[in-house]
Amino acid sequence: MDLAIPLVLGALAVIVVTAFAPRLGIAAPLILVVVGVAVSFLPFVSAVELEPELILGGVLPPLLYSSAVSMPTMDFRRDFKLIGGLSVILVVVTAVVIGWVLYLVVPDINLPMGIALGAIISPTDAVATSIVKRLGVSPRVVTILEGESLLNDASALVVLRSAVAAMAGAVSLGHVAWDFVYAVVVAVAVGFVVGRVSLMLRARIKDAVLNTAASFVVPFVAYLPAEHLGASGLVAVVVTGLVMGQGSPRYLRPQDRRAEESNWRTVELLLEGAVFLLMGLELFGLVTEVHEEHQSAMKAVVIAAIAFVGVLVVRTGFLVPFLFLLRRDRREMKQQRAALAKAQERLDAQGAPGSGPGPDAAGPGERREVPLTNLSGKTLSERQQRRFKRRLEKGRARIEGRMEGMDEAQRAEQQEQRKSRIQNFLDRRVADIDYLTGEPLGSKQGVVLVWAGMRGVVTLAAAQTLPETVTGNDSYHRALLVLIAFIVAAGSLFLQGGTLGWVVRRLGLSGDDGSSARVERQELVAELAGTAAEECARDDLVRADGSPYDPGVVELVRKESVRIVDENGFDLVPGTESTRYDEYRELRIRVIQAQRDELLRIRDVGTYSADALGDVLEVLDADEIGLELRGSHDEDDTSMRPLE
Repeated sequence: MDLAIPLVLGALAVIVVTAFAPRLGIAAPLILVVVGVAVSFLPFVSAVELEPELILGGVLPPLLYSSAVSMPTMDFRRDFKLIGGLSVILVVVTAVVIGWVLYLVVPDINLPMGIALGAIISPTDAVATSIVKRLGVSPRVVTILEGESLLNDASALVVLRSAVAAMAGAVSLGHVAWDFVYAVVVAVAVGFVVGRVSLMLRARIKDAVLNTAASFVVPFVAYLPAEHLGASGLVAVVVTGLVMGQGSPRYLRPQDRRAEESNWRTVELLLEGAVFLLMGLELFGLVTEVHEEHQSAMKAVVIAAIAFVGVLVVRTGFLVPFLFLLRRDRREMKQQRAALAKAQERLDAQGAPGSGPGPDAAGPGERREVPLTNLSGKTLSERQQRRFKRRLEKGRARIEGRMEGMDEAQRAEQQEQRKSRIQNFLDRRVADIDYLTGEPLGSKQGVVLVWAGMRGVVTLAAAQTLPETVTGNDSYHRALLVLIAFIVAAGSLFLQGGTLGWVVRRLGLSGDDGSSARVERQELVAELAGTAAEECARDDLVRADGSPYDPGVVELVRKESVRIVDENGFDLVPGTESTRYDEYRELRIRVIQAQRDELLRIRDVGTYSADALGDVLEVLDADEIGLELRGSHDEDDTSMRPLE
């Protein structure tokens, strides 16, 4: 009973603050931290001390899993170079630089303690970056920030673990490197296996409630074995979420995915709010403990200010050269685009009627020597050319070996499959280049990436994992380090989070009116309308029992499978009931499934944005769910009977 009252009050606080925060124009996490701080200083409220395992093992796995499931994996892959740099290199550099600065300017902090504190405040927070989403910032910037916050926890915790060991004089550089590689590789393997197995098992569950309940278990199934093996459980959770998000449209029914999404939004809302509320509630206990040890908390404030400025300087110093390199890559991509266009022309010429070798082609039995170039148009070195030719010869030998004994039809099919694979590669590479050059990361986006790198509850949870005492280190003061981490995290949230909207508006990056998104959705809908027409025109279009469809039903389904997009978004073309409703419903579902398959193929290529793909997938899912619900009603219900 004693625990139930604060839980109920906490949940009510999260709900009320989240509901009224948009009217105040202030992000809900900031208000919740203030509420927590105010409540913590009330005389009848006892000091709150947060157990680190409660956050690291109980709250972060579901939150990271929920974020990873909704992460557009195609965009994540495209910017993985920058995301990886921010998640690994920047974390290590931040920890070392902050450690040296504090070691030089603060007498009570030795180098291992400084690096430990640097590791604690180095990771950005996945929950804190939710503030960015509501500001209309470029989806590419949001993806980079989310990807960074999903992956940098493992780097920070490995460096922290090594720094704590160094306080007792028992660590080496080789040990740190091996610990990090092992933690990441094993976690990725565990996360991938758990994700694939979860998809296959959940595909067999045909009850939406049970399927959603199973999804609540998945992040912990990934976290626990990875931690047991000494790897990063949080990275395992992220990988599992990425696998589930990519594969769920193929494995899970629409009603399962919609129910899961709705329930996870509720869980995410309550957990996000709770961690920020608890973050504020801890302040009184930390201040009291530091005051008992040092008679004043001002020392922690001064050190936190130095560390906070240092974090921003290091982040800026890392991003400036990285963005310069990305700009150089963007110039090379334009040359690659031209080379890919030529490759597409050659591929199209191979399939043209009557097309044959060009005038420069070699005669029978001979091969014309041409200089080999990369996608940027640069000629390869002699060594690279020899290596490429050896691999090419091996590939030709394998193809010729597979084609021996095949008849002409089989050979033609093999050639068509090979051409299809090449076409998919060209389409994907062109889409990647168009994405990276169409949403460039310039100086304005760089400012947002620096200022939006907020710290949050992960920093505080990592600080709580510090040991109470360190053997042989009398200058170690745990409460001081934890309070410094709290001030950095809270100051980051208030200073950066409170001014981020103003910064985005001043830079002119607050988004457009949505017209470009509507045009993109119209183009995608037009492609899927063509898929529906092709499905309805198939020669083998028969019902499940082998009987042919009524021509009127086929024509009706073809028309209703075309979507219109008005100025407010999506709408179905108003439907007309068929006198043969069973046929109509069966064919409509078949066409929707064909459209979904095509949509997922387009998603894998990456020619449309994640928002447009998600919107159209949601419409297809809603159509299929509606058809199945109508079909499940009792046929005696006259209100649901088809019109005669």
